[in-house]
Amino acid sequence: MNKKKAIFFLLMLHSFMGWGQKVLQLQSPDKKTTLQISIDKDLSIDISQNGTVVLKPSVIGIDIREAGMLGEAPKLKKVERRSISGQKIVSPVYKKSTVDETYNELTANFKGNYSVIFRCYNQGVAYRFVTELTSRQVTVNDEKAIYKFPEQAKGYAAYSNRGKDGNIESQFLNSFENTYDCQPLPSLNCQRLIILPFLAEIPGSNTKVCITESDLYDYPGMFLRSNTNGSSMQGVYATVPKTTEQGGHNMLQKMVKERHDYIAKTNGKRSFPWRIFAISENDKELLDNDLVFLLGKPSPLTDLSWIKPGKVAWDWWNDWNLSGVDFRAGVNNDTYKYYIDFASQNNIEYVILDEGWAVNKKADMLQVIPQINLPELAAYAKEKNVDLILWAGYWAFHRDMEKVVKHYANMGIKGFKVDFMDRDDQEMVDFMWKAAELCAQHKMLLDYHGTCKPFGLQRTYPNVINYEGVNGLEQLKWKKRGYDQVTYDLTFPFIRMLAGPVDYTQGAMHNATQKGYYPSNHEPMSQGTRCRQLAEYIIFESPFNMLCDTPINYIKEQECTDFISSVPTIWDETVALDSKIATYITMARRSKDTWYIGSINDWKMRELEIDLNFLPDGKYQMEIFRDGVNADRTATDYKKETRTLPADKKVKIKMYPGGGYVARIIKSN
Repeated sequence: MNKKKAIFFLLMLHSFMGWGQKVLQLQSPDKKTTLQISIDKDLSIDISQNGTVVLKPSVIGIDIREAGMLGEAPKLKKVERRSISGQKIVSPVYKKSTVDETYNELTANFKGNYSVIFRCYNQGVAYRFVTELTSRQVTVNDEKAIYKFPEQAKGYAAYSNRGKDGNIESQFLNSFENTYDCQPLPSLNCQRLIILPFLAEIPGSNTKVCITESDLYDYPGMFLRSNTNGSSMQGVYATVPKTTEQGGHNMLQKMVKERHDYIAKTNGKRSFPWRIFAISENDKELLDNDLVFLLGKPSPLTDLSWIKPGKVAWDWWNDWNLSGVDFRAGVNNDTYKYYIDFASQNNIEYVILDEGWAVNKKADMLQVIPQINLPELAAYAKEKNVDLILWAGYWAFHRDMEKVVKHYANMGIKGFKVDFMDRDDQEMVDFMWKAAELCAQHKMLLDYHGTCKPFGLQRTYPNVINYEGVNGLEQLKWKKRGYDQVTYDLTFPFIRMLAGPVDYTQGAMHNATQKGYYPSNHEPMSQGTRCRQLAEYIIFESPFNMLCDTPINYIKEQECTDFISSVPTIWDETVALDSKIATYITMARRSKDTWYIGSINDWKMRELEIDLNFLPDGKYQMEIFRDGVNADRTATDYKKETRTLPADKKVKIKMYPGGGYVARIIKSN
C-alpha cells in the first residue's frame, strides 16, 4: 500500500470510529461482490453485487445463556484477513471431479471470546460465528438473523407442509417437500415457516440470492419467516425436544410432545453453521454453485473407493406392478428376484427393498416378514452382480442402530434408505451425523429420504449418497388434476438443488400431457413428455438415482432403458447453459470423454439454440432423443436419431409443452 492510500485508509477508519461505528469491507476475488460489516450497537452485514444492493443492513447474532447476545454492542479486538486462490478439492461423489476453492476471508475477533468469519467467493458470501467460551457446555437460546432485502424483492418460498398457520412449533415436523409460492416478500405467508434454501429476486436486475447453510452439526437447521411490515426474513430454529414418543407413520417416527426453551446445548468452543448467500447475475449460475460443498467439513475418510454411486431399480413408485409372470407380485422373494434379474440384465447397480419387508408397526428391522428371505436374496443378488439397499423407517433404524448396521453389513446388504425423519432440530441433525459415521465404519451407504435439504454432510461423509427434501415424482401418485409438476421441475434445480443432490426418483415410462394426467397409485404417470424424463437424469443431481417405473414398462421401452442405464450418476465436469427459472433448463455434463446434454421445458412450445463451443476442438457425433411431432398429443412420442455436430457447435432444438431433449456427444475419428 502506498503512502497516500495508507493515509486515506487511516482517515476513513478514524471517521468511522468517530461516528461510533466501525465499517469493514470484503470483496470477492473477481471484485463483483462487496460485503460490508458494520459494528455499532449491533453487528450487521449488507451485500452488493456490481453496485446493486442484494442485502440491506441485516442484524446477526447468537444468544448464549452463559455469555449473552453475541453481536450485541460488539467490541472489536482485531481483524485478520487471508485469501485462498486456485486450491483444488477432489470431489469423487459430486457433479464435478474437482472443485476450485478461491475466496477472500475476514475474521473479526471480539471481546467476549468470540469471532465471526466472513468469506467472499465469486459465487457468493458466507459467514459463521466461532466461540472460545470457557464453559464446557453452553445453552444457545436463539440465533438472530434478520435479513433485509430491497423493496419490491420477490421470494420463492417452499413452506412447511405440516402444522397450523401461526402455530410455529407445529410446523417443525414436516417432510421438507412443497412447491414454491412466488410473491413479493411482504406478500409471503408470515404464518408459515419457509424451508431452506430460499431464493430472493432483486428488483431492477437479473440478480438473485439464494440463502442456505452448510457445516450444520450439533445444531438445528434454519427456517425463515417473512415479515409483512417490510421486505425482510427472520431466521427461526426448532427448539430441543424435551419429551418424545413413538408414533407417526406406521409407528416409525419419534413425535415431539414437548420442547425446551432453547435451540441447542453444545460445546462452548466451536464453529457454528455457515450462513450462505449464493448470488447469481443470471439464472444459470445457480445451477452450478459449489458453496454448500466447499463450506462442508472435509471428510475424515481416507478410502472412498467402496462408495459406489449408481442406478437403482425401485419397487414402491410402481407399486410392485408386474405382469406376465407366474407368481403373485408383491413384497416377496419371487418379485425381488425378478427386479434383480432386470437390474443385472440392464447394468443397473442396485435394487431397493422399500417399505414392507419388515414386520409392520413393530419398528424392528430384525423382524422380517415370512415372505422375504433376506440372506437368500442377498446371495442371489451377489451372483447377479447387483447390490441390495434396505428401506428403513427412522425409529426402527435409530433405536438399535449399531446392531442393525452390523447385522446387515455382515449379510452383504450395501446400505439403507432411511425415511420419515421429518425434523431438523438438534436431536435429528445429531442422528444424521452419527448414522453417517457408523455406516462409514461398516462401508454402508445411506440415502436420507424424508429429510431436510443437504447441509454439507455430503462432503464430510460422501457415503450419505442422496437426500430427499424435494417435492419429487412420488407426488404424482396422488396429486389431483391441475397440480403442476412441470413448473416445479423447472424451479427447484435453481433453489433446492443448490444445496446438493436430490432423491427425486424420475424415470416414468407412462407419460401424460397436461390434460391427460390423472393421479394413480397402482399405475402412476409423469407429467410432460418421455424425453423430459430422460433429460432429468442429466439435469437432476443424484449420485444414487432411481428408476421409478416397473421393470415390465422398461422392458417394453428398451431403447429408453438402454439410454437411462448408460447415463452416469456422478460427473467429471458440469456446464450450466442458457436457462431461466420456471421456464427452461439446459445442462451439459461430462463423464470421461463423453458429454451429455439435457434440456427440459415449461408448458409452452419452445425452440432454443444450444451453444456447445465449450467443447474441445474436433468432430463429434450426437445420439439424440427429441420430442416427436405428436408429443403435445401423446406424451410418449419421441424420435431417436444420430447427427454430426455442426461445425459452429450450435444446435437448434424444439421442445413440445412439458417437453425435453437429450444428446450423448462422442468425439468421432
